[in-house]
Amino acid sequence: MEKKRVRLVVAYDGTAYHGWQYQNNAVTVEEKLHDAIFNLTKEDVEVVGASRTDAGVHSLGNIAVFDTDSPIPADKFSFALNQYLPEDIRVLKSDEVSPDWHPRKVNSKKTYEYRIYNAPIPLPTKRLYADFEYGDFDVEAMNEAAAFLIGEHDFKSFCSEGAQVLTTVRLLYDAKVYREDTDIVIRVTGAGFLYNMVRIIAGTLMEVGRGKRAASEMPKIIEACDRQAAGPTAPARGLTLIKYEFE
Repeated sequence: MEKKRVRLVVAYDGTAYHGWQYQNNAVTVEEKLHDAIFNLTKEDVEVVGASRTDAGVHSLGNIAVFDTDSPIPADKFSFALNQYLPEDIRVLKSDEVSPDWHPRKVNSKKTYEYRIYNAPIPLPTKRLYADFEYGDFDVEAMNEAAAFLIGEHDFKSFCSEGAQVLTTVRLLYDAKVYREDTDIVIRVTGAGFLYNMVRIIAGTLMEVGRGKRAASEMPKIIEACDRQAAGPTAPARGLTLIKYEFE
C-alpha cells in the first residue's frame, strides 16, 4: 500500500515550548506532534512544519505534513491525534495532500498578529498572550509607519543577526496597526518572514507609538539593511501565527 501524505492544521499555546522545531535539549511542538503520531500509528515519521515559530510564540493555524502507511482516513487524524496531545496543542483539521506537497515549497500567505495590552495595570489573563505596555501610544502614527513595510524590500534591518538565510528580501502584502479596546494589534501578512522579523517590526513600531521615532523614518530603517537601525525585539508572548492561505 502506497504511503499517503497527511496535512495538519495545528493550534498551540507556545508558552511551555521552546518553539516549533525539534531540539535535543528542550520540549518543542514538533516533538509533541511526532510522539502523538508514533503513539497512534507506531510509525516513526518525519513531521515537516510550515513555520518554525520561536519559543513562546503561539499559533492558531500552523501547517504540518507527514507520510504514513496507516489505514486511518486522513480527515480522522485530527480527532485521533488530539487524544494523544497535551491540552495546549490541538490539531484543528487534517486532510490528504499529494505526495509531493510541501508546506514550505508552495506559494502561500502567512498572517501574524502582535498584541500589546495597553492599560495602567497588567491583567493576569492577558499575561501569556500580549505584551503589557502602559502609557500613551500614537496608534495612527504606528499604522502610518507600518504602511511603509508593504511591498518587496530587503528586510535585513528586521532580521536577528546570525540568521542563516539565502536572502533577506521578503514580500509583505499588508501591514496595519489598530486598537481593539485595550489591545493594540499589529497585523502583518506576507509571503514569508525572517527570524524574529515580526517581533522586531513590533518593537520598532512601539518606538514610533511612544514618539521615540517618527513614522517617516521607516524607509530609512529599511534602506539601512542594519539590525542596529531598527528597534528592539518585542517579547515572544505577544505574537500569534493567525493563518496560512495557499494558492
